[in-house]
Amino acid sequence: MMEQEHQALRVQDQDRGASRVVIVLITAVLFFVLGYGAAWLALGAAVQEQVGLRETVRTAVAESFAGLDLRAEAAPTATPTVLEVSVDDDPAFGPEDAPITIVEFSDFRCGFCGRFHAQTYGPLMEKYEGLIRFVYRDFPVVGGERAALAAECVHDQGEDLFWAYHDVLFASQQSLTSDDALVSLAADLGVDTEALATCLADEVYADEVQKDFADGMALGVRGTPAFFINGRAVIGAQPLAVFQQIIDAELAAQEAG
Repeated sequence: MMEQEHQALRVQDQDRGASRVVIVLITAVLFFVLGYGAAWLALGAAVQEQVGLRETVRTAVAESFAGLDLRAEAAPTATPTVLEVSVDDDPAFGPEDAPITIVEFSDFRCGFCGRFHAQTYGPLMEKYEGLIRFVYRDFPVVGGERAALAAECVHDQGEDLFWAYHDVLFASQQSLTSDDALVSLAADLGVDTEALATCLADEVYADEVQKDFADGMALGVRGTPAFFINGRAVIGAQPLAVFQQIIDAELAAQEAG
């Protein structure tokens, strides 16, 4: 009888021990699930907050630049419409009677504009040497207002000086941070830097830059660079092949007509 009671107690102890193990395991599982669940909830909330912030910023930027598509590679082909595009009295390179006139609206601090001038401008002018009159007009939309004024001041000292300065500005986009820097970049080109500094400080060509900008807007320009090849619009830092296709078609049409 005594042995049976001891055996019964041992069974009860084993059952209680098993129950405690089960309870501990359940508690651990609950702790794990609830703890990580809370963490996942917190992480989800943080992600949602970041997404909301990103959307808010995106909306604010869109509203700030409403109507301006600064991603100037958006439209890779020319429009079929031929527009009347004035060359104004802006800097021009190439024969006045060239069969092809390209008018560029650009910003010296625009990265896409810099890409065009680094990769396409030289090969384009070399391939069609003597056949293109290239005109540069100001359309400062990404911070290049002072550079545009400085370039106009240099143009006042000579056409060749402008194009030399034009190349330096595009090659030094990260350095266009102050009027002193803009003047310094002209020092090795034979430019009268004192006259340039005075012209820039007095904003002598502010109206000229504004007129270029207004003319570009009237033509539908909303980002840089924007080109008009014999009046046909080409938007963005397009490769040579895009320009070549349009120019060859223009030359063929002129020869046939």
